Amino acid sequence: MSHPPSWYAATANDKTPPSPLAGDVEADVCVVGAGYTGLSAALHLAERGYAVVVLEAERVGWGASGRNGGQLGLGQRKDQRSLEATLGREWARRLWDLGLESNALVKQLIARHNIDCDLRPGLIHAGWKHGDAKWLKEDVEHLASSYGYTGMRYVERDELREMVATDCYHGGVLEEAGAHLHPLNYALGLARAAREKGVRIHEQSPVIEVTRTDPATVRTARGTVRAKHVVLACNGYLGKLEPRVAGTIMPINNFIVATEPLGERARELIRDDACVQDTKFVIDYYRLSADGRLLFGGGESYSPKFPSDIAAFVRKPMLRVFPQLKDVRIDYAWGGTLAITMTRLPNFGRLAPNVIFAHGYSGQGINIATLGGKLIAEAVAGQAERFEVMARLKTPKFPGGTLLRYPGLVAGMIFYALKDRLP
Repeated sequence: MSHPPSWYAATANDKTPPSPLAGDVEADVCVVGAGYTGLSAALHLAERGYAVVVLEAERVGWGASGRNGGQLGLGQRKDQRSLEATLGREWARRLWDLGLESNALVKQLIARHNIDCDLRPGLIHAGWKHGDAKWLKEDVEHLASSYGYTGMRYVERDELREMVATDCYHGGVLEEAGAHLHPLNYALGLARAAREKGVRIHEQSPVIEVTRTDPATVRTARGTVRAKHVVLACNGYLGKLEPRVAGTIMPINNFIVATEPLGERARELIRDDACVQDTKFVIDYYRLSADGRLLFGGGESYSPKFPSDIAAFVRKPMLRVFPQLKDVRIDYAWGGTLAITMTRLPNFGRLAPNVIFAHGYSGQGINIATLGGKLIAEAVAGQAERFEVMARLKTPKFPGGTLLRYPGLVAGMIFYALKDRLP
């Protein structure tokens, strides 16, 4: 099975054929899932000298890691003032430091391993409502005064209109350390780097059981991996594999279109080639591709089914932002599943001394999942202090568990989506 159709799949730069697991093997660590978390964990573990096997149900980057908006953020999914209010200044500061590191880590890995993934700088956080813009400006001021961070600049409405050709926004923030990239090629590059360090990656090898033993046995239909440690890095595709943590995350779907190449019109839409995300609850996020297309993400669904016409589904929010594109052709349209948590902060933890997991990035996966893999490697090696900074975050289960969580989620999402439409 190849990657699901998308502009990313059409421009993937690594065609390594799959090598499913066949037979019984042993390893120091078995990683379940070949997205950013699993690949980063495998790479960092291999650099520490561990023998690592990665099992992936489909293909490397098949899930959200290979289908997302490609936007590289700066910190956690929640702003610092909210974190300070709920967690206190000290803990919030440690999360801020880890967030900065996560952004830098992605760039370091790309440079160190020569990953060709169209990395380009700049991220604009655009205020959908007047009150949102005011909040964004206050956030920039708070980071400068309380954290000494000056890598963000508030942009007034008129200037933002020159940077992004739309009248939708009331102001915004330019994040200089923010960036955007080709997410599938980034995942494929991490996989190549891991293989070069000796990691064995077996695609098309869905895991059907992880025994609660030490060492653990990880079973697929065609083989087993006996390992001292197991890393669960499945995110929105965890399914029924581990019910003890499945209820802390909710799989939801996001959708993206890629227009035809826009030529000179591309830079008329986004002058400086930054990526853009707004402040709505159901956010719009978009950027230009390396070949001059607009990649626009908008809309969500909360069931396993995707819309029958994804292009039409996403065209509506795209034209709300850029009505001047009404005659532009859509060449690609696709969806993907990610995992959110009740708090919108990731869920890290251990199920046993030899079983560790991380998931629930809630849309901040490129940087935080990559860092999560590094922190997992540290924890496996017995240096768990930084992992515990994340694991201490309390992640409540969704009401109703895995069976009844959807009705409540849908009602809540509809409520907040309606608020996006109010002045």
